[in-house]
Amino acid sequence: MKIWLDGALRDIESARVSAFDHGLTVGDGIFETVKALDGKPFALTRHLDRLTRSARGLGLPDPDHDEVRRACVAVLEANPMPLGRLRITYTGGHGPLGSDRGDQGPTLLVALGETTRRPDSTAVVTVPWTRNERGALTGLKTTSYAENVVALARAHQHGATEALFGNTVGRLCEGTGSNVFVVLDGQLHTPPLASGCLAGITRALVIEWTGARETDLPQDVLSRAEEVFLTSTLRDIQAVHRVDDRELPDAPGPVSAKAMRIFDERSAHRLDP
Repeated sequence: MKIWLDGALRDIESARVSAFDHGLTVGDGIFETVKALDGKPFALTRHLDRLTRSARGLGLPDPDHDEVRRACVAVLEANPMPLGRLRITYTGGHGPLGSDRGDQGPTLLVALGETTRRPDSTAVVTVPWTRNERGALTGLKTTSYAENVVALARAHQHGATEALFGNTVGRLCEGTGSNVFVVLDGQLHTPPLASGCLAGITRALVIEWTGARETDLPQDVLSRAEEVFLTSTLRDIQAVHRVDDRELPDAPGPVSAKAMRIFDERSAHRLDP
């Protein structure tokens, strides 16, 4: 396995980040997960644009898109696989043991792991913790992910693969690593960015390609929605067949199945939509 770290490909045994890296000590970093199909990244331009938005939100220097692209190509060529999870991590770099940043510049790390296509449907649970739609990190894809680790562990304990959050005012928000869509009266809806959810790449494509509406939704919409599905880089579109104790036995339903078909067709046509 070859990993890109600070300007060069390295063996996994020699790729080491400083113990004083701000991404490690205080979670001062951002990341993107990119789907790679037969060595080709999907929607890389959109991911790089979001990486820059996240960097600016944290006050980090803009990442060099050309360098990140070179790193992605090098890692993909060095590690051939049919379906991969390409992870781009960009941190505040070497810093003091506190919230102040150092002056040695950011760390760029690109790694790749093999994965498999997800099942067509899955189970989810809701969790009692909330997303803060007004927080300093709202809408940024940061490495401060411990909240998601805890929630996802709760989901696994209940036989599910994702946990869904509401926000501080009781509106539906997002999953630990996914966006959520619901069908009401045959119409597709997803929470707006104002709910505090991440501007998911797959979410944006589904809205563009299906005409789904951004709608402020109460969290209890999950108890009455006709269909529910998740979107994310590696899930693409994945139907939900159980929310907590509520079964949706016909998942994927007709609206979800149509969205899945549209996404598969459009994404196959363009690797960088």
